[in-house]
Formats: sequence, structure tokens, C-alpha cells
Amino acid sequence: MNIKQRRLVMLLVISMMMTLSGAVSLLRADNGTCGGANVTLPFADVASSGFFCQIAEAYFAGLTSGTSATTFGPGNNVTREQMAAFITRTLDQSLRRGSRRAALKQFWTTQGPFDAPLTSVGNGASGVACDGTDLWVANYSSGTVSRVRASDGKLLETWTGADGASRVLVARGRIYVTGGSNNPAKLYRIDPTQPAGPVTTLNVDLGPSVDDIAFDGDRIWISSFIGGGVYLLSFGLLCSPCVTHVTTGLTATLGLVYDGSNMWVTNPSDGALKKLDANGNVILSVPVGVFPKYAVFDGTNIWALNNIGNSDGSIAVVRASTGAVIATLTGNGLKGPLDAAFDGERILVTNEGPGNGDTVSLWKASDLSPLGSVQVGLNQGGVNGVCSDGLNFWITLRLAGKLARF
Repeated sequence: MNIKQRRLVMLLVISMMMTLSGAVSLLRADNGTCGGANVTLPFADVASSGFFCQIAEAYFAGLTSGTSATTFGPGNNVTREQMAAFITRTLDQSLRRGSRRAALKQFWTTQGPFDAPLTSVGNGASGVACDGTDLWVANYSSGTVSRVRASDGKLLETWTGADGASRVLVARGRIYVTGGSNNPAKLYRIDPTQPAGPVTTLNVDLGPSVDDIAFDGDRIWISSFIGGGVYLLSFGLLCSPCVTHVTTGLTATLGLVYDGSNMWVTNPSDGALKKLDANGNVILSVPVGVFPKYAVFDGTNIWALNNIGNSDGSIAVVRASTGAVIATLTGNGLKGPLDAAFDGERILVTNEGPGNGDTVSLWKASDLSPLGSVQVGLNQGGVNGVCSDGLNFWITLRLAGKLARF
């Protein structure tokens, strides 16, 4: 046998070995039928399992990759750390796949300086809220309320007569706006089904100043930093609305957030986040920092923002069911955190601190991992309020009188 023949034999042997190796690999893959479809898994120990199709679903969904490249270990005990991994992967996958961002293939999180699309609204753009279709912006300095279409950021209408317009609530088929700078304070109402014009000023006694506004499905709650306590507004036949002012255990209040069962309010004078019963009585006081401002609820936890002086600030993440502080977040570009919003996956925080007046900080809500800090609306000045329409975040730029889509 000459050299060429020997080389040819060696090549044939190598080719046969590779073919056999591939065949062995294929043999090690288990097959089954799930929902009428033939399914092949890379595992060699699941064919006889009564849960073959459930294992296949977990594998294809990215919830598990098995105990090795070719084994799943269906009869093995599951450790606590493995169970934690399964649960968090399930949560992350369900949030990502169930979001509007997924339906529109917008899986990204913006990184680096962002020249955001801007909509001119009114002077001193402050609070913003979404009704599911449009954005409603309170313009503090111009005393107006702007309606902006969320699909393209187009300014649709402008309401007037809302002196000191500050925070916005969408509830009861209406738009409510606080007039926080007035003495006495004002509460304005807009019927979004009617053409734009002057806002309706409700006849309510809210003391010298009010701040945040929230709804519990029955009553509107309003906080008061200067007057103290909270105001509860109920609507009925005898008065619309009837007002109750509660001050016991509450002093200078700011941020309001409802968790589906109870209202919570930040109380900067004692650095606490306070849980209230249906009558506004304090039933739990949670220390969260030096000067808690606003807060946001992500369906499980309340994120309370701490902002004082020139400090970077922090975020206390509080478990709503127990009142336990499960984490205190710092860094990630925080500089005087002011307002926050939740889009179903992420928490976005606006930073008003010196030198950071155009930046926002983002976290993944499920595991509190930082997603970075981004400059928004280059050199516009003064990020302020924020909300989400489930697809984009919308951020008011106070000094520029604009609304930025993020």
C-alpha cells in the first residue's frame, strides 16, 4: 500500500469515526410527542418520564438547561438554589414575553447619551400620567395641562386655568391635577371626552399646599408637605367630593402610592414610609432614609426615593406585604432621585441632583440589578416627572418645557 492509499484509508477511518460519533450523539437525544408534535431533547434520561412534555416546555422556554449537556436528572432532588433559579427565570421570561415591548420587538434598554424625541408642552413641565392612550402633563409655570398622543408624541390639546399645576392622576374616567403652589391649594378636573378649554376647579378645602395624588378605587388621596397629613376625597350624593383631613402620625407628607390593598405615603420629617388603613390612620412606619420623596410600586415592592441636599441619594426597596426593607440601592448614576415609574419590567428614576439634571437611572425590577444611567434630552435641563405607557417611559423636562420619550 503506497502513501496515497494509506492517506485515503486514514481519511475514510476518520470520516467513519465522525459519522459514528454523530450517530451516537443523535441516539443520546430523547424523543417524544407533545401536543401532536414530535419533540427532540438533548437529554438521554427523560424519554420514560411522565413529565417529558413539561420538561420540553421548560427547556425550550429557557428555564432550564439540565444538569449537563446530555442529562436532565428528572429523579434528582432540587436544591433551594436551583428552585430559586427556576422561579426567577420563569418570572423574567413571563415579563419579557408578556410586555408590549416584546410584541413590538423592542427588547433593548437605551445606553449612553440619548437625544430623545421631544414634544413641546408648557413652561415648568412637572407631573405626567398616562391614561393608556395619551399622556397628560401638568405645566407648573404656565398653569396649563397638555394632552400628548403616546403613539407618536404629538401634542393634541392644551387646557388652561390650572395655576401651579403639579401632579396628575388618571381615575374615574377623568384627569385630576393638583395646584400645589396656591394658598389655598387647588384641585382641577378635566373631562377628556370634551374639547380642550379651561379646567374645572373643584370646590374643596385642601389647606395651604398639596403635593402628590393617588386613587384607591374609591377615594382620591392627596398629600400635603406644608399643611401636613393626607386628604381623603370621597364622591357621593351629598357632596362631591367630601374631604377628610388626617394628620395623626403624619407631618410633612410627599409621595403617595397604592399597593392594591393599602395606601402608603412618604413622611420626610422622620424619614419613613408609612402604611395607612382605609381611614388614613398609620398602621406601620418603615424607616427608609433621610428625606424620602416619591415612590413607585412594582406589583410586589415599593421603591422609595431618598433625596436630600447635594447627596447622591438612595432607594429603599420595601416589600409591601410585610414592610421589610429588602434592599437599599445606591450608585447606578443616582444623583438626587426625584420621581420613578415602572413599565412592567424596569424601574426608571429621574435625577435632579446638581450636574445630573438630565439623567435617569434604570433597574430590572425582578432582581434589582442595575441597567445603567443615561442622559436624556441632551442639554435640555431638569428631568422631573416620569410615567410609562407600557412601551416607553415619558419624562418631563422642567426647564425646557418639553416631554421626552425614552
